Amino acid sequence: MTQIHHTAIVSSKADIHESVIIGPYCIVGDNVTIDAGTTLLRHVVITKNTRIGKNNEIFQFASIGEDCQDLKYAGEETWLEIGDNNSIREACSFHRGTIQDQGLTKIGSNNLFMVNTHIAHDCVIGDGNVLANNVGVAGHVHIGNQVIVGGNTGVHQFCQIGDYSLIGGGSVILKDVAAMTLVSGNPAGAHGLNIEGMRRKQWNKETINNLREAYKLIFKSGKTTQEVIKELNDEYLPKEPKVKLLIQSLVDSKRGITR
Repeated sequence: MTQIHHTAIVSSKADIHESVIIGPYCIVGDNVTIDAGTTLLRHVVITKNTRIGKNNEIFQFASIGEDCQDLKYAGEETWLEIGDNNSIREACSFHRGTIQDQGLTKIGSNNLFMVNTHIAHDCVIGDGNVLANNVGVAGHVHIGNQVIVGGNTGVHQFCQIGDYSLIGGGSVILKDVAAMTLVSGNPAGAHGLNIEGMRRKQWNKETINNLREAYKLIFKSGKTTQEVIKELNDEYLPKEPKVKLLIQSLVDSKRGITR
């Protein structure tokens, strides 16, 4: 039987798994689905049109599935989806999408969102990421997998942040961040590969050295993007599959790569 505190308010139009725990003073609105093992600790608001997966933990004063802050939003039906095993800490705010995009904000699994993280409308967040305190992610941003974003960082709308990248605290991200790179500053600049992250994941020396050479080609050769992509495909990708992540960052970039 679902454990719902007597002070919580849960809509009759919500679909709550029997193993979910809903703590004191929580509010769960219409068209909210919460799957097995998820806990709303206390004072959590899940506004509406939100699908939450398994084994998530959501802390006090989090605002989940609220209307977005886009001035074009006029009450259309839009959604927020959250995967499994996420930790959503105090005062985080996740907004639903807009019809100007896909009508959906989507959060993956196994992420840690530290205190006061904001995820705006139409963002797509992958798996295994850590967003530290007071990170602000503007609308339409795509963040890949295994990314670390330092505290008090702001990410401009429509930016793309590649897998395994590391963003230093207090940074202002105005352009796309290539996979596996280390960026920081205001405005942010690239400062090499996320070598420490690679070592922690036990990538071997040969892989790291090959990626170093690929990084130099992208950021220091002076060649055009198309020349770089061709050379990466022809000469680097055959000997190191992870180069594909760097290639994809270049191919997908709409705002230009942070350099």
